[in-house]
Amino acid sequence: MTEEIHKPTLTAPPDYPIDLLTVESLDIEAQGIAHRADGKVVFIEGALPFEQVTANVYRKKSSFEKATLLMVHHESAQRVRPACPHFGMHTGACGGCKMQHLHIGAQVAVKQRVLEDNLRFIGKVKADNLLRPIEGPAWHYRYRARLSVRYVRKKGTALVGFHERKSAYVADMRECHVLPQHVSDLLLPLRGLISSMDARETIPQIELACGDDVTAMVLRHMEPLSNADLARLRAFADAHPGVQWWVQSGGLDTVKLLDEPALELNYGLPEFGITMPFKPTDFTQVNPHINQVLVSRALRLLDVRPGERVIDWFCGLGNFTLPLATKAREVLGIEGSEVLVARSRENFERNRPASPVRPALAATKFVARNLFEMTPAMLVRDGAAEKWLVDPPREGAFELFKSLAALHQQLVTGVPCDDGMHQQSLMLDGWTPPRRIVYVSCNPGTLARDAGVLVEAGYRCTAAGVVNMFPHTAHVESMAVFERVQP
Repeated sequence: MTEEIHKPTLTAPPDYPIDLLTVESLDIEAQGIAHRADGKVVFIEGALPFEQVTANVYRKKSSFEKATLLMVHHESAQRVRPACPHFGMHTGACGGCKMQHLHIGAQVAVKQRVLEDNLRFIGKVKADNLLRPIEGPAWHYRYRARLSVRYVRKKGTALVGFHERKSAYVADMRECHVLPQHVSDLLLPLRGLISSMDARETIPQIELACGDDVTAMVLRHMEPLSNADLARLRAFADAHPGVQWWVQSGGLDTVKLLDEPALELNYGLPEFGITMPFKPTDFTQVNPHINQVLVSRALRLLDVRPGERVIDWFCGLGNFTLPLATKAREVLGIEGSEVLVARSRENFERNRPASPVRPALAATKFVARNLFEMTPAMLVRDGAAEKWLVDPPREGAFELFKSLAALHQQLVTGVPCDDGMHQQSLMLDGWTPPRRIVYVSCNPGTLARDAGVLVEAGYRCTAAGVVNMFPHTAHVESMAVFERVQP
């Protein structure tokens, strides 16, 4: 591999020998895309659209090359100075962000184009309308993170942060502009803490989860912690109000609070009068500012009426389920994890009584089920619902929508649907498909694939747009609305 250049030069000396490449576009990994004279594609890390650049090629294939930016000869108007000193292409640069050199508005435009292209080329679908992107704070938004830890004997200190770009090493970070400011301010104190511990060489990571009032840190340790180390953790928490230590000696089942009692870890959805307690290892959205807007828009697009039944697929802790219960007659939340279902039931009971800002929550049931093994018969047993909210993991909701498509086919043609093993004519007992589906996605590729299935199931995509949940990264969160076309 060609050695990485510490920093790209933004102007070239007059006599510099150049093989200029003109960058045409940007892919989702924030690589500039250019073509050589013979048509060969060159992916250039650090280059932006409409720039003329030279680059160091570090990988050559018959159909493409991969390169890092060496010099910018004509600079894009969208290039900005990165806020974080650890961002860049230089050796040791932090790999947590990919787009800090690109204006935040342009980042959103790139993500919107990725969504549109995926819908068009993968799903063969075009949304009737584009939703305005959901945006929030560009900095200090990341309330969940996994911080790697490594004690470096030669340096006599511990490193705490994200991995280096394209490396398993931990970046030498002293600040972070995407973590909350108070967490960024803790990076150096955490390095001092780990360096002082007896177990400093057997601590691989700290899982971070910030609630509205508590900053929970889960310390993964590969050997039992000494009494002296436990005392160091407690002293650190005392010196930094709001920090709450959890310890993890093995798998997730070993995660436990260091000291009871403790302040509750939770986040709020104030528009709906909901408070969501959670454990630091539970799945919650990384960006709480965007999450509030996301939930609000999803419910507005779903347009739930008081007499309607709603199903929340992949419901997790009830992030959408409980707000839905402030609008609907009845809600069913379905999730694959028994642990999360138990937690969602607890959260429902916690929030069920009326509050000054809302009435008591509607009848709500939670069910644990593997949604990647969905069948038409299971879908019928769950009962009809006027509206669906679907928020799957990166794998998408393919089996769910395949089952919906099979039932649609039976309704339209009368031909028995195939449940994957044998054809069976289901007794639908009045079951009908939902009139509207709002799909929240963290992977535009699987959203597009599933959108194609939904079109086959008698739906049209009436709207779609991106949610900039992770500014400065290549991650694309999006939302789409599907309406059933009346036969």
